[in-house]
Amino acid sequence: MTNKRVLLKRAEEQFLNRDYDNALKIYSLVLQEDPQLRDARIGVILSDMGLENDEDAQALFDYYQAIKHSDANAEKVIDELMEAIYATRVVIREQLIGGLEEAALAEGIRYKDFLKLVEGKGDFREAFEDIMFSTKVYIRSRDEFIDFIKRLAEAGLHDIAAKHLDAHAETFGNDQEIYALYHLLEDTKR
Repeated sequence: MTNKRVLLKRAEEQFLNRDYDNALKIYSLVLQEDPQLRDARIGVILSDMGLENDEDAQALFDYYQAIKHSDANAEKVIDELMEAIYATRVVIREQLIGGLEEAALAEGIRYKDFLKLVEGKGDFREAFEDIMFSTKVYIRSRDEFIDFIKRLAEAGLHDIAAKHLDAHAETFGNDQEIYALYHLLEDTKR
């Protein structure tokens, strides 16, 4: 088992470094030893996806890491999301965005339009999961960014919130309210 863990860790590192060929080889070795190992099966699929679409594969990997210990149906959720990614993005956008303004639909929607989706669904997490791989959400202000991170934390999406915070915190300089979001993430994990 220790050997499998070491190989899985190495495969994850290769995946995160976007070396999908090596990640695929290592995940495949683990699968040969244990064909039922969920992390290896998901790793093979995502590595293969990464060869075609880096951005979607990385996003799905991050999401899987965030839910795999907390959701008994994590593998099913990932499978469904991968099917959605392979579907025509235009069709997905039309279904999810429906009657919203047409502005910014070429690559995504504005945060305020995303919040309309949240209102319609009645659940931030569900709305976010519906669009996270098919549509970019454009955040245009510090206040929108703070609101987004807080809502991710409240929805239990701590790893995703932390990644967004790490990626964009420097944009706001030494803004103490932005840095306070790290404490909020720690508090909401408990």
